Amino acid sequence: MGGRLHRGSDRPGVPTPGLAPGRRSVNPQAVVLDIEGTVGSARHVQDVLFPYARERLPQWFAEHRGTERAERLLAEVRHDLRAGDLNEAGVVAALLAWTDEDIKAPALKEIQGWIWAAGYAEGSLTGHVYAEVPHVLRRWAESGASLYTYSSGSVAAQVNWFAHTTYGDLTPLLRGYFDLTTAGSKMYAASYRRISEVIQVPADATLFLSDSAEELDAATEAGWRTVGVRRQDDPRRCPMPRHLTVRSLDEQELAQLMKGTE
Repeated sequence: MGGRLHRGSDRPGVPTPGLAPGRRSVNPQAVVLDIEGTVGSARHVQDVLFPYARERLPQWFAEHRGTERAERLLAEVRHDLRAGDLNEAGVVAALLAWTDEDIKAPALKEIQGWIWAAGYAEGSLTGHVYAEVPHVLRRWAESGASLYTYSSGSVAAQVNWFAHTTYGDLTPLLRGYFDLTTAGSKMYAASYRRISEVIQVPADATLFLSDSAEELDAATEAGWRTVGVRRQDDPRRCPMPRHLTVRSLDEQELAQLMKGTE
């Protein structure tokens, strides 16, 4: 369905030439965080956020028909599908199918973010973060590290996630956000190099945390330091091959790396 679309996956990887297994970050200047499965529950996305947006997709188009946002979204989906004459119903059907298949399409992520924003604003939704995340992020920020997020969800969705947690608004702890539009696919090293250019931090002084081995491999290829996160309720393999792996962000080994000790 085109080079811009990517299914969510975490296939057991074959070591990529040039990767350095076991490389560890020491006192990073920047920390870039994946969200789903890393700082927040993947089940919250699958069981709450995706169904919430899916149910409201057709009504969103009905309410916004003819607006600039709707017309731009229609054009983007038609472009991705190489179907210039696809009508609104066909676009909605494609977005629903992408939702069910967890396709990482920028157009889908954008409209999901718009629908979720309304849900956050009216109090129907909250952003999930694990219990240790607020104080760990606070400690890292106070230590001088610049904190960013990088997710397949839109920047707007990321901001709303952290602004509406049950622990309060965590956005003051974050310096910036990156998504598929601003950085590119999380599966490609070029995306991480693009982020390095934006944040102006050397690759080897940047730490990336994610629950996806493929994303960690791509970040390593770009010269970043990496730590895998596999939560206790995650059935996938732990530890991840080629990457230091923790079960939560407050584990001692990760704390030592953040302090600059190995």
